[in-house]
This record gives sequence, structure tokens and C-alpha cells, in this order.
Amino acid sequence: MAILETHNLAVGFGQGSKRTVLLQGLNLRLEQGRMVALLGRNGAGKSTMLKALTCDTMPIKGSVVIDGKPSTAINKRDLSRLVALVATERIMGGAFTIRELVALGRQPHTGFLGRLSRHDNEIVDACLEAVGITHKAEQHVANLSDGERQKAMVAKALAQETPIIVLDEPTAFLDVASRIETMKLLHKLAREQHKAVLLSSHDISQSLLLADELWVITSDREVITGSTEQVVMSGAMDKVFSDTAIMFNGSLCDYEAQLPSSVAVKVKCDDPVLERCMVNALLRNGVAVDDDSDKAIEIKAVDNIVLPSGDVLSSVSEAAQRLATIN
Repeated sequence: MAILETHNLAVGFGQGSKRTVLLQGLNLRLEQGRMVALLGRNGAGKSTMLKALTCDTMPIKGSVVIDGKPSTAINKRDLSRLVALVATERIMGGAFTIRELVALGRQPHTGFLGRLSRHDNEIVDACLEAVGITHKAEQHVANLSDGERQKAMVAKALAQETPIIVLDEPTAFLDVASRIETMKLLHKLAREQHKAVLLSSHDISQSLLLADELWVITSDREVITGSTEQVVMSGAMDKVFSDTAIMFNGSLCDYEAQLPSSVAVKVKCDDPVLERCMVNALLRNGVAVDDDSDKAIEIKAVDNIVLPSGDVLSSVSEAAQRLATIN
């Protein structure tokens, strides 16, 4: 059963009669125990959709149902016990310790004065441990790396004890290692704590690896949903960008540039890593790779390229020049 669903939802921006619809006809389902990645180009409407789903803004049309109730019938306090939001902005609050920051997540459950009970403190401790920053608990937020700060914000969201966690670009400011670690953490929380995790992301490869479902916004603002495998195989990833020079590579589970080429060849190589590196090098030098080409080259090493003529060259650029002259 879905913990969150939408019915004929339309979202956009503006006020009164001057409103612009970005996405419409949305019938979405978010279930506990599953991680969903919302993908699309910049300006496609990802953040606008998330704001409508978390009741930060009113939809232009349709409805959002959370835990069986229309969102319009849920007061702010009850909503904060159902949905935790981790925004995309850089984390402020450098004067707080990590424990104090995470403890703010208990506000929906504490009294007017916000005093923490022993139970509240136990939950804060458990959340710190769940994201792996217990050892940093007494350090100030200002002294942490971006990756550690993001963990702290996820711990704060966990402290709200909500069935739904929504994150807008949670890996936007992180390096490669921190992006992977954060995505793995969110996947783990969905599995082990039975959370419904919804995140928007430009990290395509990690989303395709770890997300159970994809919501993909295409360049013509259609929203295609389904299991990750279904969406990828449907060709939806090819519709995200209108620029034909940007193509989705299914074998890499990521996007790559389509570079102009003057000749195409078939490549033979026994080492998959070497082959990928050399294919990239050939593309940079104006040589496309096509398994149906009648021109074949063999790559034995970075500096050992065998041309159709049998000549062995040590330079990709030189090989590209020679290949361009072959009729």
C-alpha cells in the first residue's frame, strides 16, 4: 500500500491566474521500504514536484494523499511526523554541534519548550549511529566536511521518525566517494528501516544502481515511472535531454557526449577496461566505434594499436589520422 500517492496532480509556479504548469497528469505512488530516484535535466520541475509532494506549495490541480489522508486535511504538526525533508541548500548552523543539529529533528515529538526526554536522546543516539557519525557527535557543524554534514542532515531527518524521507539533490555538493556513500546510506535506510525514500538526483549511475524505482522527467515534460530496469529498457533515459549530442549509454548506466567523427571502426580488445579507455581516446580523436564497420583494429595495449593494414602504432592520434585516409 502506498504511503504517498498523487491523483491527476499538476505542479508549477506563479500566483492566481498567472500560473505556469510544469508537470501535469501525475499519478504517482511511493511505498515504504523502497528508494525512488527522480531524474531530469535542470529546470525540468524536480524541485517543484518535491515541494508539492511535501506540501511546501499547493498543487495547481489534483491532490496528494499521505498515509491515506488528503494533504489538505493534515496539519503541519502531523505532516512533520509523516514527511522529513532534506533540502538542497548548503547546510548552515555551524554553531551547533552535530548532536544538537540532529536533536532538532525531534521537534515534532517534543513539547512546547522542546525539552528532550531520555527517550528522545536515545533516538538521537540511534540516528547518529545509523549514519555512522557517532564519533563526530560533539563536533561543530562548521568543522565538518560536506559529506559529513549531509550525513548529519539525514540523521536529523531520521530523528523525526517519519515513514517518508524526501531529499532534494542530496549529493549536489559532494565528491565522488561521499556521493556513493550517501546513496548507499539512503538505500540502506529504505531497506533496513522500511522508509519510503524519494530523492532527486543528477547522479545517474548511482541512481540506476541503488534505486528500486525511477521517476524520469523527459525533455517534453512527460513523467515516466516504473522499476529501474523497466524504465531503462523502455528508452525513457534517451528522452531526458533534447540535445542529440548527449546520449544515454546503457552499458555505462550514464550519459556521454556524442563527438563528431570522420571514420568508424570495429575494435577488438581482450581487456574491457583497456577497451573502454581506448574507445574514449578514439572518440576524442574523431574515430567512432561501430561493430558493423568493415574496418577493424586490434588494441593490445595503450601503445600497441594494430591497423587493418597490419601496421602497429603507439599513438591514438596517429592511428586516427591513418584511419581517416583508409577508403
